[in-house]
Amino acid sequence: MGKQENKTGREPSRKTPLVRFPGFKDEWEHKPLNKLLSLSKNTNKDLKFGKENVLSVSGEHGVVNQIGHLGRSYAGSSVHNYNVVERNQIVYTKSPLKANPYGIIKLNKDKAGIVSTLYAVYNVKENSNGRFIEYYFSLDANLNRYLRPLVRKGAKNTLQISDEESIQGKIFKPTLPEQQKIAHFFSTLDKKLTQLQDKKNALEQYKKGMMQQIFSQQLRFKDDNGQDFPNWEEKRLGEIAIFLKGKGVSKSDISENGKNYCIRYGELYTYYREVISKIRSATNIEVTKLVLSEENDIIIPASGEDAVEIATASCVLKKGIALGGDLNIIRTKSNGVFLSYYLNNKLKIKIARLAQGVSVVHLYSKQLSTLKLYLPNILEQQKIAQFLTAIDDKINTVSKQIAQTKAYKKGLLQKMFV
Repeated sequence: MGKQENKTGREPSRKTPLVRFPGFKDEWEHKPLNKLLSLSKNTNKDLKFGKENVLSVSGEHGVVNQIGHLGRSYAGSSVHNYNVVERNQIVYTKSPLKANPYGIIKLNKDKAGIVSTLYAVYNVKENSNGRFIEYYFSLDANLNRYLRPLVRKGAKNTLQISDEESIQGKIFKPTLPEQQKIAHFFSTLDKKLTQLQDKKNALEQYKKGMMQQIFSQQLRFKDDNGQDFPNWEEKRLGEIAIFLKGKGVSKSDISENGKNYCIRYGELYTYYREVISKIRSATNIEVTKLVLSEENDIIIPASGEDAVEIATASCVLKKGIALGGDLNIIRTKSNGVFLSYYLNNKLKIKIARLAQGVSVVHLYSKQLSTLKLYLPNILEQQKIAQFLTAIDDKINTVSKQIAQTKAYKKGLLQKMFV
């Protein structure tokens, strides 16, 4: 396990990491950061870079182009006094984040650009590896422990520290060969994460394109004999479904072996719980007083803060889930998986427009029943549902791989740094 953050700012007693590569045995040195970095004073006075080259520093994504990351430039009227950031230079942003109240330190691994004077830019000296320094400070404990003694908090939570002061604290560092070995290892992990994220993005775009073609009927399926299915028919949602409401039951009231089985708004974006063989309530709530899901049910939130957010349909694939009172339950003889895909893709905006309210919006079954939709026959619904579910299964598999790789990386970061 990684060590806990030392809130006193004192030097940790351990001088070597818990996990090391073979061949490295020396203790890590406790050195001022200004022995590894030097302040860069290169500014954009010749206007080599324009507003399209302004960079931002993100806790998750590092140094990124501001327009690409945020959708627009937030630069002032002139950028001539902005600091130039070359590739492989270190940037410190003096903006507090929730997990990093004293700012963040990142390496520019991409194209050169400029940052406002609120950022400090540093050259990496020959005895140091810039990626090692970024990985060192990617641990919140290391970053906060380093900056806390140096930064003064001003009015409105502003961070008061000069560019020179920012590199006067000490960090633990190994020899340059060990820095390079560590940096290469984590860079390889990051490359794998990027590849997995690209794969997930490609699958999501493929799914989006397929749904657009399917629900506009540009793409049609064939039956098992290779024949065309009948034309899609226009229906109102109220013609093919009945509507129920859940009941206001606390999640803590319904449990089986310590697990909760109450589905409510806010849980629609997670996997549904396994089917429950029996319901045991700490408050002795009778099963007959609960609203339990049937296989094929569709759930849409009945209230929320955002109309588009609550216009989300999810198919309950298991029976016996206790459904909370803030849910609209759609019980249909159509294929529930197909219908939930259809509602989410084709009718989401229309559903959102049905919601009423300002700070809190409400969605009623009477409104939902009026929705007009075009449906294929049940056999084509099944084929479409199987096709889209197969894509979602691939997306979920990649998502799990991303989560596992991130957890693996985080665990090693905690063990391979002092």
